[in-house]
Amino acid sequence: SVLVPFIFKMNPAIVLFMNGIGTLLFILITKGKAPAYLGSSFAFIAPATIVINNWGYQYALGGFVVVGACGCVLAFIIYKCGTDWINVVLPPAAMGPVVALIGLELAGSAASTGCIVGDSVTTGTVVTFLVTLAVAVFGSVLFRGFFSTIPILIAIICGYIAGVLTGVIETQTIIDALHTSFISIPNFQTPKFDINAILIILPVILVIANEHIGHQLVTGKVIGRDLLKDPGLHRSLFADNFSTMISGFIGSVPTTTYGVMAITKVYSVRVIGGAAVLSIICSFVGPLAALIQTIPGPVIGGISFLLYGMIGTSGLRILVDNHVDYSKNRNMILTSVIFVTGLSGVTLALGDVSLSGMTLAAIVGMIMSLVFYAFDKFHLSNDA
Repeated sequence: SVLVPFIFKMNPAIVLFMNGIGTLLFILITKGKAPAYLGSSFAFIAPATIVINNWGYQYALGGFVVVGACGCVLAFIIYKCGTDWINVVLPPAAMGPVVALIGLELAGSAASTGCIVGDSVTTGTVVTFLVTLAVAVFGSVLFRGFFSTIPILIAIICGYIAGVLTGVIETQTIIDALHTSFISIPNFQTPKFDINAILIILPVILVIANEHIGHQLVTGKVIGRDLLKDPGLHRSLFADNFSTMISGFIGSVPTTTYGVMAITKVYSVRVIGGAAVLSIICSFVGPLAALIQTIPGPVIGGISFLLYGMIGTSGLRILVDNHVDYSKNRNMILTSVIFVTGLSGVTLALGDVSLSGMTLAAIVGMIMSLVFYAFDKFHLSNDA
């Protein structure tokens, strides 16, 4: 939740606030039938960074609002047309790699944020990074009982301590953070709209729709219910995008249903709702937001090193859970081309809008899936 505002160089208090509000809205709209915690979306990082660097953060907010609104419209279309078309436009062989690319495309930023590559590498940054990553990795495997549900939090604390001991974090910075006013109002902002900024961010809707469906499929497998039918994809997708739209209006980052439940093994809607309320309360605690901002890059990098990989793995899990048959040429080709398109750095320029990475990969995957479907209809595919 705090990694995205960390990358955007903004105060995380408003994000903690909106994550809590968004999660409660999601629970309400889905009638408490779809366990999900709404955290900061990684899918927007690349295009939003371009907009922030060229126009400023408020124009990125405008893009978030438009994407969220379009997502709500998509949810209405799904409500009217059903979900049968999903396997045509986004079969598992295409959906899995697109979801995986959300994490894999950001792998390089985990290393650079963690200060383990480039000119910023020091003994202190490497030690802090490794302590954070090691606690997160081995804690996920070895911790038991309550501690087995919070290995990420424990890793952040251990990494923070390592940062203090190695001099990565200055003691005075911590003292200043603790002396912040105890009660503070999150830093609300209003969006500004520019058509060029919107067009740069808008294609992400393809990725987040893909990601959302993937999350619902994986979560449904775990809890033993088809979440696309009950409470319905239209409800969960609307709730997800409605939260993103509100986020843009108040100055927060886009939200998404989180796969972190795979680590915690907590799928209780009541517990998730309690966590959401706690997040809202914490957003008004000034010293907490200030302390979060003092978390050094090596700690954030150590955590994201694992979490980005987990996002990639969740994409692979879609392939496994859906028993994708790679003896069929179409599946092999779909997955292969999507992965290479997303990771090759290829860019498609359409006027002032550039499509690359996971966004371009999602478009390519959808087009190929439709073409292959047409081949099947006319009995042209050699898989038959």
